[in-house]
Amino acid sequence: MFHVTILGSGSAGNCALVETPKARLLLDGGLSCLQIKQRLALCGVNPHEIDGILLTHEHGDHAGGLDVWCKQFHTPVYANALTAEALKRQSPELAKDWRIFVTGSDFEIKDVAVQTFSVPHDAMDPVGFVLHHGALALGLLTDLGFATKLACERVKQAHTLVIEANHDEHLLQLDTKRPWATKQRIMSRHGHLSNAAAADVIAGVAGGNLRRSVLGHLSRDCNSPELAAETVHKRVAGAGAEPIEVFVAEQRTVSPRFIVG
Repeated sequence: MFHVTILGSGSAGNCALVETPKARLLLDGGLSCLQIKQRLALCGVNPHEIDGILLTHEHGDHAGGLDVWCKQFHTPVYANALTAEALKRQSPELAKDWRIFVTGSDFEIKDVAVQTFSVPHDAMDPVGFVLHHGALALGLLTDLGFATKLACERVKQAHTLVIEANHDEHLLQLDTKRPWATKQRIMSRHGHLSNAAAADVIAGVAGGNLRRSVLGHLSRDCNSPELAAETVHKRVAGAGAEPIEVFVAEQRTVSPRFIVG
C-alpha cells in the first residue's frame, strides 16, 4: 500500500497526504489547521496519526497552517535549515519539533525513503521530493520557475508525479488583475511552471515508470483544469509516449486516494 491524496492545491494553500502501511505524512501544510483536520477526516485519518510534515519551502501557501497545527499536535516538521530559519523568524515564540535535513540528502521516515533536491523558486532554499516505498516512487515538483536537469532526473523514478501547472502563458499575459512586475516574477526562472513547461517535464519522463501525473497549484485567473490537462495530453501524445492518467487537483476539494504505482 502506497497512496497519495491531494487535500488541496492552489494559491490559497497546498497540502497532500501520503500513506504507507507504517507511515502517514503530510507534504506541505499550507491549508489552515482546521481545513487540514476536516480534509483528513474525509480520508478517515486522525491528525494524531500523522508522523511528519515535509516542507518544500516557507511561503504561506505551503507552510501557513503549521503554527496552529503544531500547537495542537506537535508533529515533527522536516525542512532544511534555511526554510526552518525563515519560519522561526516569522513566529519566534512558537516551538516546533524541527527535523532538519540538508538539501540533496536522503533520509527515512518509518517505511518511507525520502530523496530531496533543490529547485529554482523565489524562496530561501526550496526543494522537491521523491518518496520511495518498496519499488514504488512518488515525485513532488511544485513551485519552481523552470525544471532543471537535476529535477527532471530525480522525478524520472516516479510512478506518480505531482507537479505544478500554474498558468497558461497566453492567459497570464492577457490578465488585467496582475501588474507587469508580478507577471514577470511568475514567468521568471524563479517563478512558477506554466502548463507547457509542466507538460514538457511529464513528456520527458513518460515512457519509463510514470503512470500518472497530478497537476496542481493552478491559477484561478490564468488557467483552467481543462486547459492544463489538454496541454499535457497533447504534449505527451506529440512526444510519442504511452498515454498516462492526468488528474487536476483543486483548491477546495479533496482528490481521490491514488495508488502511487
